[in-house]
Amino acid sequence: MNSITTPSYSVHFNEKAYVALNNHLAKSNYSKIFILVDENTHNCCLPIFMSKIEGEYDFEIIEIEEGEINKNIATCTQVWEVLSELDADRKSAMINLGGGVVTDLGGFVASCFKRGIDFINVPTTLLSMVDASVGGKTGVDLGPLKNQVGVINQPQIVVVDTDFLDTLDQRQLNSGYAEMLKHGLITDASYWETLKGLSGFDNLDEYILRSVAIKNEVVQQDPTEQHLRKILNYGHTLGHAVESYFLESEEHELLLHGEAIAVGMILEGYLSHKLTGLSKSALEDIKATFLGRYKKVDFEKKDIDTILTLLKFDKKNSHGNINFVLLKKIGEPAIDIKVTPDLLEKAFAYYAE
Repeated sequence: MNSITTPSYSVHFNEKAYVALNNHLAKSNYSKIFILVDENTHNCCLPIFMSKIEGEYDFEIIEIEEGEINKNIATCTQVWEVLSELDADRKSAMINLGGGVVTDLGGFVASCFKRGIDFINVPTTLLSMVDASVGGKTGVDLGPLKNQVGVINQPQIVVVDTDFLDTLDQRQLNSGYAEMLKHGLITDASYWETLKGLSGFDNLDEYILRSVAIKNEVVQQDPTEQHLRKILNYGHTLGHAVESYFLESEEHELLLHGEAIAVGMILEGYLSHKLTGLSKSALEDIKATFLGRYKKVDFEKKDIDTILTLLKFDKKNSHGNINFVLLKKIGEPAIDIKVTPDLLEKAFAYYAE
C-alpha cells in the first residue's frame, strides 16, 4: 500500500508505516513520549505496536476507559493531570493508539496541553482508519452531544496497520464499513457498487486506501469545512442525533457510530428523494443495502421527538437553520439543504416501513 500525503503530514500503511514512524521518532528528539490507550487497545494492540518500535524511548502509557461515553472533558482533565504529574513539557509527544474515541480525544488533549504538543495517530479500528485518520478533527462530546468541543489540528504522522483489524469483532468492522459506504454515496457510484458486493472483511487494504484517499481529496480542498468538506457529513445530521439519543437513553442499547450513521443515511436518503432529486430506485438501493447489513432500529414517537430536538445542536447549523447534506444521485451530493419538520417525521416513517 502507498502512503497518502496531505499538506502537513502523511498517512502511511502497514510495514512502511513503521519505517516512517521510526524515522520520525529518531529525528524528533522528543523529551518524553506518551502513548494513550484504552483498556482494549492496551491489551490487544499495544504489544503489537511496541514490537515494531526501534530504538530506546522514554514511553509512558496512559490508559482511559473505553467507549464514546468517556469521550468528554472529564477524561481530558484526567489525562492533562497525568501529563503534568509525569513532567510532560512542550517537547513531549503523544501517540494515540486506538479507535476514534482515543484519536479524537488524544488529539484534542495534545492540541491544548501547554498550547500544543505533537501527536501521532495510530488508528486501530476500521472506523478510525477510514475516518479519523485524515482531516485533523479533534474533540470531545458535551454530555450526549457529539463533538461539541474541539479544534482542527493535524497530527505529525498517521500509522495505519491493518493487522489491528484482527482484534475487532464483526460489529466493530461493520461500524467502520458504514463510513466506507458513505464515501461511495457522496463521491463515487462505482465504489458504492464495489463495496456493496463485499461478502466479508478479509481483504480490505485496497478499500481502506481508497476511502482515505477520498476523504483526503475532500479535506485538502476545504480544510476548515466552509463548503465542500460538509459532504463528509452525509447521514451524520440525523445519525449523530440518533447516536446521541441512544448514548444517554437508559431504555435502549448503545448504538455504535456506524450503526447510527447507517440509520441516518437511510433517513437522509429519503429527504434526498423528496428534495434534491434522488431517484426512488437509488433510495430503495440505499435502504436495502443498509438494512441488509445493520439491524433495524425501532423508534417510538417519543424517541423521534427527542432525536429531532437534538438536531439544533448539529455543528453545521447556522443562524438557527438546520443544514443537511443530501444526494442528487449516488455519487453527487448537495449541501446546505433546509428541511421542514414534517418531512423529518416522514423520513422516520419511511425507515420503519
